[in-house]
Amino acid sequence: MDYKSINIEEIGVQIELTRFAAGEVDELHAILHVEHRNDMFEEQLARLNKGEEALMKLDVTEGAKVVFKRYFLSDATNQAPYFKENHDCTVSYIQQPPLDGSKVAVWFYLQRGTAVSQMNGSTVISHNGYQHIWTMGLMNTTADTSYMQTWKTLFTYIDTLKLFNATLEANCIRTWFFVRDVDTQYNGLVKSRRECFAEQGLTPDTHFIASTGIGGTPADPKALVQMGCYALTGFDPAQQRYLYAPTHLNKTYEYGVTFERGTLMQYGDRNHVYISGTASINNHGEVLHVGNVQKQTFRMWENVETLLAEGGMTYDDVMQIVVYLRDCADFQVVKQMFDEKFPHIPTVITLAPVCRPTWLIEMECMAVKKAQNADFRDF
Repeated sequence: MDYKSINIEEIGVQIELTRFAAGEVDELHAILHVEHRNDMFEEQLARLNKGEEALMKLDVTEGAKVVFKRYFLSDATNQAPYFKENHDCTVSYIQQPPLDGSKVAVWFYLQRGTAVSQMNGSTVISHNGYQHIWTMGLMNTTADTSYMQTWKTLFTYIDTLKLFNATLEANCIRTWFFVRDVDTQYNGLVKSRRECFAEQGLTPDTHFIASTGIGGTPADPKALVQMGCYALTGFDPAQQRYLYAPTHLNKTYEYGVTFERGTLMQYGDRNHVYISGTASINNHGEVLHVGNVQKQTFRMWENVETLLAEGGMTYDDVMQIVVYLRDCADFQVVKQMFDEKFPHIPTVITLAPVCRPTWLIEMECMAVKKAQNADFRDF
């Protein structure tokens, strides 16, 4: 794993970059931060765009194509109109303010060595018999409850998967649900997702999908829920395994929600681990260290570390981290903790309440490690 941190002082942009190389395909994750210079959003976005141009001119990104972008915004409704309408990848805009004082940050996922195209709002990566389908920014505003918006959004996505002869149950690997006012709207999402999943064959007796469900405000004022997804076709079911960490975590259905703690995907030349949103919880589903963000952070790290280990990985294999905080006043202490523990991993810390009020912090990550799985095709 190669890590780079590039500070472009003249435009006030920091690029945090990770590169993984194996077989024919390189994978890169980059998080770009813009320095707050008492300027308006339009100026910060212009500087961030220059940072993106600089990113794509680096030797390490030469020939790479962007798979998706996620913009973390301080005021999504007013800021989203500043973005160009046509992108060369799937994009999401979500109000989860970066807590470094800026108005915007962005997370890029890039690949080199694959064929990347666009279809029906999704980025489609074709290589070696696989199709990787990334779809961001899904919303439905024709309903007025989080329950019905979630239901309609999920079935829109199910229709998208049909274009690839795919299903939610067999092919969806990872989801994100961003919820406006998570303390009041999350329950509607949970109920709708549970019922939709059951209809699609996703039950406690089968499996669920790795996921993050977190506070986040869509740009459209009518939207209560926004969804992002990753699906895969062309793989053998034996390539996929779910991660539970039973010594530290319980099954999510025990407290009424329907997602997997993590998912391992195995290829001939590498393994991927997708860690769901993870907080300070024990294997009875109880919140630990209520009111203490430092102790919650340590327990959260321990839980993620245990999930990674079950997938044969460590923090040395992590390519990026997104951190969600309930209280912006906790930023400095949490940032110092992350800087000390993970000085090289691209990380963004945002203001985004977790689904239980007593959870002060949550994190998610993706990891990748070289492997020799003779039974499976390379990535």
